[in-house]
Amino acid sequence: MSRLLIVLGTIFIVAGLTWPWLRRLPLFHLPGDIVIDRPGFRFFFPLTTMLIVSLLLSILAWLFRR
Repeated sequence: MSRLLIVLGTIFIVAGLTWPWLRRLPLFHLPGDIVIDRPGFRFFFPLTTMLIVSLLLSILAWLFRR
């Protein structure tokens, strides 16, 4: 369990340091992401992006369990 927490912490630190470059990736602007933009109101639901992130995390979890 402690090794998992160390790996997750390292991933968060790396993601935080590389955030300016990660923002430029086309994530959260994929087809299937729901955006409702009206005057004074903006609703954003990244459906497709979250499915892709979930798939990648599932594959990583499966690889680490082996």
